[in-house]
Amino acid sequence: MKKIFVLDTNVLLNNPRAIFSFEENEVIIPLAVLEEIDNLKTQGSDLGYNARETSRLLEELRNQGNLDKGVKLENGGVLKIVINGELRLPKGLSSSKMDNRIISTAIDIMEKNSDRKVIMVSDDINLRLICDAYGLRAEEHSSSRLNEEQIYTGFRELSLNSKLIDKLFSEDKLSIEELNAEEKESFYPNEFLQLRSGDKHKNTALTRFDGENLVPLKYNDKQPAKIRARNREQQLAMELLLDDQIKLATISGKAGTGKTLLAIAAGLSKVVDESIYKKLLVVRPVMPMGKDIGYLPGDKEEKMAPWMQPIFDNLEFIVHRNKDNKYAYEKLLNSKLIQIEALTYIRGRSVPEQYIIIDEAQNLSLHEVKTIVTRAGENTKLVFTGDPYQIDNPYLNFHKNGLNYLAHKFHDQKISGHIMLKQGERSELAEIASKLL
Repeated sequence: MKKIFVLDTNVLLNNPRAIFSFEENEVIIPLAVLEEIDNLKTQGSDLGYNARETSRLLEELRNQGNLDKGVKLENGGVLKIVINGELRLPKGLSSSKMDNRIISTAIDIMEKNSDRKVIMVSDDINLRLICDAYGLRAEEHSSSRLNEEQIYTGFRELSLNSKLIDKLFSEDKLSIEELNAEEKESFYPNEFLQLRSGDKHKNTALTRFDGENLVPLKYNDKQPAKIRARNREQQLAMELLLDDQIKLATISGKAGTGKTLLAIAAGLSKVVDESIYKKLLVVRPVMPMGKDIGYLPGDKEEKMAPWMQPIFDNLEFIVHRNKDNKYAYEKLLNSKLIQIEALTYIRGRSVPEQYIIIDEAQNLSLHEVKTIVTRAGENTKLVFTGDPYQIDNPYLNFHKNGLNYLAHKFHDQKISGHIMLKQGERSELAEIASKLL
């Protein structure tokens, strides 16, 4: 028996082509969803873009038939738009709220199709909870949801014979063909491996898979802007940040692990000391991308100040560490070599020859990270940092956010790399608090 899927607005705003992801089942869009999409289509944000794209797709389908009666989709399913003129809201739900009107439509469809399974599809947790309370099955849109096995950490441990580790040190590489059959695994480009010998010699080595061989780390002694790695994962992050062959680096980790500080330090070094890039651009979502800052008082800089303060804090820390070169870094902050922007303003731009850091990337949707990555011009490096355990976007979670999704999709590309930081380095108090509270 074919199922009936009722779509919430946020599903289409995250991915307009979601209507084609339900196989041969029936897909229903309530009238209230169309009203919400119509209200958003004039926005200049990604939400506005997706609203317009949804309208275009629906118009193409409308030209193929009557959406009220149902139009065949390319995957064999059927799409309908349902106008529920008679609201059948459960007691306690206000009809003035658009979410409740969408739930009402789904409940009406469920009661009229008792022989079929009706499922409300929404990325809104609260809406799904309300549906459960009224006996209506609700699910998150799962086409882009990552399971635990798909969360890429960028690091693994491997047990090896001590002689092979000695060979790595003597030849500066170790072919994976030399590993035993049980040790051969599918390694990803720029994945890091901690090699350990199980014998009495207890040799260890930190390596990176370069696509063909396991090789030692290259930047062990580097301290960009006098910032040094303080633990193993930070050292691995430095490898990604300082390697000019890696054009996309994703760094995740909880608060206080040093993600932003390491990225800014590496960016400053590449722009000022090595002149590899013409500019360091640090961008941050004011809120989840697409929200405006117009409601805040003051000019653009004053509006952005509360959201950009963590970036300035890290820059001030780096300037303090570089007292002998303090004038150069202060001059840098006042020059056009470094630019700090709200993420909203990067849309529509092409940015060549820049070192770009996207902070708080866990709050970005899948479409938003695509928008940002496609802005990259020739000789531009993108660094995404964020904490996937601390997400402010109500429609995203650990298993479904732009940062983890980007790391997963690019994990087999030679021009990208990822590492998940684990150990907090902000202070002893901050580290204890993150564990206890």
